[in-house]
Amino acid sequence: MSDTTPSPRSAGSMQREFIYVAQQSRVIFSPGSVQRLAQEVQALGARRALVLCTPHQTEMAEAASASLGGASAGVFSGAEMHVPIESARRARAHAASVGADCAVAIGGGSTVGLGKAIALESGLPIIAVPTTYAGSEMTPVFGITEAGVKKTGRDPRVLPRTVLYDPELSLHLPVPMSIVSGMNAIAHAAEGLYAQDGNPVMSLMAEEGIRAMSRGLRRIHDVPEDIEARSDCLYGAWLCGTVLGHVGMALHHKLCHTLGGSFGLPHAETHTVVLPHALAYNAPAAPQAMARIAAAIGASSAAGGMFDLARELGAPTALRDIGMPKEGLSRALELALSHPYWNPRPLQTDALAGLLDDAWNGVRPEK
Repeated sequence: MSDTTPSPRSAGSMQREFIYVAQQSRVIFSPGSVQRLAQEVQALGARRALVLCTPHQTEMAEAASASLGGASAGVFSGAEMHVPIESARRARAHAASVGADCAVAIGGGSTVGLGKAIALESGLPIIAVPTTYAGSEMTPVFGITEAGVKKTGRDPRVLPRTVLYDPELSLHLPVPMSIVSGMNAIAHAAEGLYAQDGNPVMSLMAEEGIRAMSRGLRRIHDVPEDIEARSDCLYGAWLCGTVLGHVGMALHHKLCHTLGGSFGLPHAETHTVVLPHALAYNAPAAPQAMARIAAAIGASSAAGGMFDLARELGAPTALRDIGMPKEGLSRALELALSHPYWNPRPLQTDALAGLLDDAWNGVRPEK
């Protein structure tokens, strides 16, 4: 076995020394808050707001554009999963051609990610209107896929200036997508609990975010139109996304970016499948974090409990079921090991190969 990361510090221990730097965003959380969009564009001093969306959310984006009146620079509906560099370039060119001085990203992580790609080069302020539970609207993290490899980074320019959380908008999110989107958010918080640069504030938010999200998802599974459940999930998404924006991630996110960017797997589903196995891998090195995760979802163990939660909610539990080719596992392992990064448990080739194999087959972790 080969270790490719330095020996970790006590990732699961109670931290008494830490550095905490808050990310500055204006957050408005309220049913109907999307009606404030024109007011928030004006508050930024913007006059030409370009509304971004995926092709499937054009109707919602057109309604948002209409609400802006003369302050709208139109709609760009070219957001794509994993933000291919080609899409980012088209969006940047379009924003410049229409004289946009602000971007409104209405949708999920793909749309917010496109807004970030525009802001990264132009510095355009972003207003995010999330309709899923991805949480990327609360982070300065961006990701762009080029030549089959998804590259991520952090830059304060891409952090949305204003976020409008409107639970009513997520009523349109189908139950299966609601579930995997919420599991994706839980992954942010779970890794935040054993982050190298973690702190007590983020740990509190992470545990509460996991608790709110798992509670809301269980209710949405049974009663999709329950607005209180939708509010719980959106509240959880805010907390989990805030954690993602403040501390570094580890093995789980590295694997998911590799699998998604290099093999075209759906983002949220990949996070849902991989999370239990990443937790099982890190469990020996972060026992206190695992105990908090397990308590938040009402389970006896973090890894097994997360697998059971996904199965209870009808979410995918195997990479083979979301399009991962068996012959691609060796390449995924190679990519995951190619650039060393911090993880509470050092990266070991044989153990990671076993993790990927279990995730491909959908084997329940026993830890």
